Amino acid sequence: MDPLTVIIFVVGGTLGLVLIVFILNYISLWAQSIFSRAGIGLFDFVRMSFRKIDTRTILIARIMCIKSGLEIPVTKLEAHYKSGGNVRSVVRAIIAAKNAGIPLAFEEAASIDLAGRDVNDAVRTSVNPKVIDAPDATFGVTEVSAKTLDGIEVKAKARVTVRSNIKRLIGGASEKTIIARVCEGIVSTIGSAKSYKDVLENPDSISRIVLSRGLDAGTAFEILSIDIADVDVGRNIGAQLRADQAEADKRVAQAKAEGRRAMAVAREREMQAQIVANQAKLVEARAAVPRAIADSLADSKMTLMQYYELRNIQADTDMRSAISNVENPQAILRGGDMGQEKS
Repeated sequence: MDPLTVIIFVVGGTLGLVLIVFILNYISLWAQSIFSRAGIGLFDFVRMSFRKIDTRTILIARIMCIKSGLEIPVTKLEAHYKSGGNVRSVVRAIIAAKNAGIPLAFEEAASIDLAGRDVNDAVRTSVNPKVIDAPDATFGVTEVSAKTLDGIEVKAKARVTVRSNIKRLIGGASEKTIIARVCEGIVSTIGSAKSYKDVLENPDSISRIVLSRGLDAGTAFEILSIDIADVDVGRNIGAQLRADQAEADKRVAQAKAEGRRAMAVAREREMQAQIVANQAKLVEARAAVPRAIADSLADSKMTLMQYYELRNIQADTDMRSAISNVENPQAILRGGDMGQEKS
């Protein structure tokens, strides 16, 4: 064959293959766009493919807009997709908001979606308010505990009906903030009550006071109602605190008394040691008396007669002491009993 003919066949086959691939990839999407009047041309699909945009996602979102009567340009859908948003979710949310009579522009819905919020859930909650428990049982707490002025513990549980506020959804606090604020309001209201009886008689007063504080400020929700689901009486915390204080005072008094007793015991032992020391000095002094007498006799400071007179006086003193028994009064009785036994 002629080389030119071969080249023509090769080029033609390549173009045919490319055309077949092109037809298989885009003709079916283009046909869907034509029949659904989505307004996306064949070259638009090619352009989106080069920009790495999921053409089928954009086509389905555009068809949803056309069927629901929304006019959202394809370029906005592409821009939101390239920004990392969920195009289908945004379109569904706008359709749901339109059917519910809630004004929601595409830019606002796209901003909510890019902020990480579930725009569909926001619209759904705005149409059908939901009920959340305060406190949240998923954190292991089922009741809010507070103490009234009379010292009685009161446990309460509330159900909060909230509705999404789409205008404050971006930057607004979540449900956890609502729950925390409601729980704080319940604790404050119960704590200011004079008696637990007042709380049990009028549990709706808690919801009225808490609801009047505007706890939904700065949040992505609007509080519709706060209903006290359950109120229980707990411990007598005041009496328990007083008992604990009395026990603590008793322990302090016992510690002080133990300290005084220890000081008294130590003082007694000091006095006993002092007595022993004085007795030792007395014995030492008595032992020095015979030596002094001997020195006096040796130095002729005392005559022998004076020494005998001193001995007579000492013997007379010992006799009188024995008779009067000053040191041991019971000896006389024991002596009398011994005399009777001998007789």
